[in-house]
Amino acid sequence: MTENEIRKKVVEAAQAWLGYKESDGSFRKIIDTYNGHKPLARGYKVQYSDEWCATFVSAVAIKCGLTDIIPTECSCNRMIALHKAKGTWKESDSYTPKMGDIIMYDWQDTGAGDNTGVADHVGIVVSVVGKIIKVIEGNKSEQVAYRNISVNGRYIRGFCLPDYASKARSEKKSVDEIAQEVIAGKWGTGEVRKNRLTAAGYDAAKVQARVNEILSGKTTAKKSVTEIAKEVISGKWGVGEDRKKKLTAAGYDYEEVQKMVNSLLK
Repeated sequence: MTENEIRKKVVEAAQAWLGYKESDGSFRKIIDTYNGHKPLARGYKVQYSDEWCATFVSAVAIKCGLTDIIPTECSCNRMIALHKAKGTWKESDSYTPKMGDIIMYDWQDTGAGDNTGVADHVGIVVSVVGKIIKVIEGNKSEQVAYRNISVNGRYIRGFCLPDYASKARSEKKSVDEIAQEVIAGKWGTGEVRKNRLTAAGYDAAKVQARVNEILSGKTTAKKSVTEIAKEVISGKWGVGEDRKKKLTAAGYDYEEVQKMVNSLLK
């Protein structure tokens, strides 16, 4: 998944709980998700009578399998401390956030200067349109609901910025896929094509060779690198030098396939 896809995944996981509330008991699923994750932060099991805004953010992280970049906590200020330790705390209430960032509030903010007070509430940024930040929050009026707040608005304490980029996996297209795009005219011609392919991390010479093969009708389309990597993992291509020889003989870039194998096994 790309970084943006991971950010979107987090927001969608939060939105799946939109409308869950205390009055009908549905919010308990969020608390249970948090308590079901071990180890519990500071060994504390959240009670249904506790405030649960930070618990909501943590439960979303648990649901998405991202607790390594969004450390779990049921306290806003302790969550800030964890992000400070990871170097992902943004001490600036004037920052323009991105989808999936975590926003902290301080209801005692006077609106003068940068807010450095105690955090009282937290939510997840859904979107930023113009100067308006749309946030989804747990325990907003005792339910999961949206809030709109201005960029650099009063009550913003700061932001936790999970390192989504570290979780993103860029899967380059196979030489065959790129060759088909070249034939379709998507990469330009001549030096322009060569420069674009090189800048995107592709071997222009290999791509051109594949283009020539396809246009001559000498070979059939090959599988994508991801498909072959999955076959390697399942054992279909052998191991060690035997694997390397088979892949090379079949026209695949061994290094490219092995890189994808390592990525899929992370």
